[in-house]
Formats: sequence, C-alpha cells, structure tokens
Amino acid sequence: MKKERTPSTVTVNRRARFDYELGDELSVGMVLTGPEVRAIRDHHVQMKGSFVTIRADELWLNNLTLGAETARNIKLLATKRQIKALQREKVAGSTIVPVRLLGGGRHIKLIIAVGKGKKKYDKRETIKKRDIERGRYA
Repeated sequence: MKKERTPSTVTVNRRARFDYELGDELSVGMVLTGPEVRAIRDHHVQMKGSFVTIRADELWLNNLTLGAETARNIKLLATKRQIKALQREKVAGSTIVPVRLLGGGRHIKLIIAVGKGKKKYDKRETIKKRDIERGRYA
C-alpha cells in the first residue's frame, strides 16, 4: 500500500502576516528547473522581498532567491478563473502576497494570499498583542 505524503512547509514568509492583513489563500504550482527543485527541497530558498504580479493574464513570482542564485522571476500555475479573481482583487487595491512554500510531496506548491497593507499603527497593535500573549505585560 502506497503511503500518502502530506506536503510539508519548506519556508514561510513571516513578514507577510506582519505587513499585510491577509484574506483568501490560494495554492498554485510553479514552473521550475531541476536545480531549482533541488534547492527548494534542500531548504535553500528565501522569500524575503518576493511578491506576485500579473502580466499578460499570467501570475509571476518575483524576487525569489534560490540557493546561491540571485533573485529571479518564476511563472506560477493557476486557472484562468483564479487569475481573473486575483486581478479583480488587485484592481480593488489589494496585493498578492506569497505566504509559504510547500515541498514535501511530489509537487512543489506556493500558497499565495490576497492582502491589504497595514498602517504603522496597525503594526504596533500587532506587536502589542504578540507581547501580551507571551506574557511580557501583566
């Protein structure tokens, strides 16, 4: 009997939850070469500063750093319906943010979310809540 492998998280964009108020999440595929897949599976990937754009009805992940390579743009795989929905959200003033990278199973997936940018006072509120949960302030 074949054992099902659940996709494990390779990396998480921790700044995304801090800088944006995240909404709906979407799992998309990625167009990668062999060495890029190996770098992701070996956890040699950094999502800092990466963002998603829509060009010619296609999703692109920009500034993903893989191993020793410099940041490059990677095409994302999503249905036309999903891309149109994301385009409508973007016109409404939202941003498409990469949240985490999954790579435990056969396929490597990227979880993206629609986010609204937080103001400085919202970020301070987030820090305050986090400190209260840790028990720093009684």
